[in-house]
This record gives sequence, structure tokens and C-alpha cells, in this order.
Amino acid sequence: MVTNRLWRTLSAFNQSTRSWEPIPLRNVQSQVTQRFSLTSRSINTFWTQGLSFISWNIDAFSPRPVSRAKLILNHVLEESKSPDILFLQEVTPEVWTSLLDDARVHTAFLVTDAEDQTSFEDVPFATMMLLSRTRFISGLDSQKEGDGIEGGENFMLGRVSRVILLSKYRRDALYVDIIPPISPGTVFCLISVHLDSLQDTLHYRAQQMEILTNVLREPGCSGGIIAGDFNAISPEDDGLVNKNELVDAWVALHGRANHDGATWGVGMERRDGMGPGRLDKVAMMGLKAKEMEVLRPGTIEVPRPGEKLVEIPWSDHCGLRCTFTI
Repeated sequence: MVTNRLWRTLSAFNQSTRSWEPIPLRNVQSQVTQRFSLTSRSINTFWTQGLSFISWNIDAFSPRPVSRAKLILNHVLEESKSPDILFLQEVTPEVWTSLLDDARVHTAFLVTDAEDQTSFEDVPFATMMLLSRTRFISGLDSQKEGDGIEGGENFMLGRVSRVILLSKYRRDALYVDIIPPISPGTVFCLISVHLDSLQDTLHYRAQQMEILTNVLREPGCSGGIIAGDFNAISPEDDGLVNKNELVDAWVALHGRANHDGATWGVGMERRDGMGPGRLDKVAMMGLKAKEMEVLRPGTIEVPRPGEKLVEIPWSDHCGLRCTFTI
């Protein structure tokens, strides 16, 4: 199955020019095919380092999307341990602008899609990724320290792209290469996803998972993470992670029988009779999950002319926090 990509950039906020500027990225995949087995084995044997990430579908369609997104960001950055990586799904253009204008994001993160709104063309929302400036460095920064940063703490950043998916809803997946400091010839992939929605698109979700898993098996890639909204609403969906020989991080840590992993429909009574579900997942290859928890949203007031205020959750999805080791 052919993988089509739209190449993108990561940007850092320049305090002098008060603007987001693309950073140089490192393209190592073409250099590592012959060394893939050796470098993967040496990392697994001699070196481990942890990273944390949060994935959250922030709900594009409920009222007050910008205010709700700000409350989620507050929770992520201030009321909980700030992650090294943040995956966001259902980011609207208005929320995109709000995030790029946030002073805390300016200081703390490198971001995808700051260069333009290409990812939002002809779709109501897109995914977005933020990476900690204290844990990741650009290709230019790494070159200043020589060819590699052995012994350092920061991961280097490789290519950024959107993987074009077969989709009823024009969905894609956001893909960032990261390179461990101990082995500048080894690549792991971070992939943020929002798979097709609703019951009638299972065949699309199956193809999408196959495409994304194939990315992790490309020559020169040592594995990685596929995380986000899997829209896993059927029993058949639950088998897609295993079918593609990936590790379901929640199941690995908490077991399949643990029902505390529901991320959608939690504490809500729905007219369609659907109960809580584990729609959001973390799937891994070549990495090991250490900790994982569900982040419950708070509530926000929504004014209604001539009526009482109503409280709604920040999102119809819960977030997922996961710590893993390379």
C-alpha cells in the first residue's frame, strides 16, 4: 500500500520578530537503512530514556471552542505535569490561532503547522502537535554540537509530514521523526491520528491503521507511537491494534478487563444508547509504556439567551497521558 505524504515543518517562536519561524530539521532516514538492526539493538541494550505525552481530542463542534481549548491547555500546562509532547485532535482554525497566540506556547513548545493553514483546507478541523523546547532540538542546534549529541538529554527532530489516508472525511495523520541523543542514526516516529468516525467507516479505519503501521515499518524506522482518536466504536475496532502487531499501551499496563480506560461518553447519558467507550488509544512498536492514565475534562458555562446557564465538558473526549521509554 503506497504512503502519500505532504511535507510540513516545525516552528519556534522568535521573541525578537514576534513571529513563528520554521526550524531546520534533520533527515536521517535515507542514511540509516544499512545500520537499522545494529542501532536498534544497541539502544535497547545499553540506553533508555523516558518521554511523556498527552493526547486529547478537544471537540470542534460544542459551543465556545476557543475557551474550552484554553481550559484544556491550562490543565495540561498548569494543573498537571506538563508533557514533553502534546497531540491535539479536532483543532479548528480559530483554536489554531489561539494556540499560536498563547505566550506559554511561545515559550515552552515547538509546534507543527504554524507556517500556514494548508492543513485546514477543505476540512472543519485538523490535528496539531506541540513538542517541548527543553526535550527536543533542531537539526541546526545538533550540528553546533557536532554530528550527534551523544551523552546529551535532548532528542533531535527529523522530518515532519502529514500521511494522506484513505478516508470518507479527508482525514490524515500527523507524523514527526524523533532521533535519540545516544544514536543519531536511529529514528522513531510520533504519529497523531483521528481515524474516520461512525459505524459505517470501519473499513476505512482498518485501511488507515494498516497505512500507519507500515510507516513504522519503513526501512530506517525503529518503531514509534500511533496515538489519538481511533474512533474505536465496534468490537472489530478493538482487534485492529493486535491485527497490525502493535502494543495497546492501556491493555499492556492495565489489562483488557479494566473499564477505567473509557475516554468518550463518560458520565453522559446519550439518546443513541451508546455507553462509554475507549475510543482514544495509544499503540506502540519498539517502545515500552511505563505509565498511563485518563484525564477527565472539567466543565465550562455556556450562556443561553433567556435561559439559565448550562454547563458542558471541556470536550466530549477525555485526554490520555502516557509515559514511555526508548
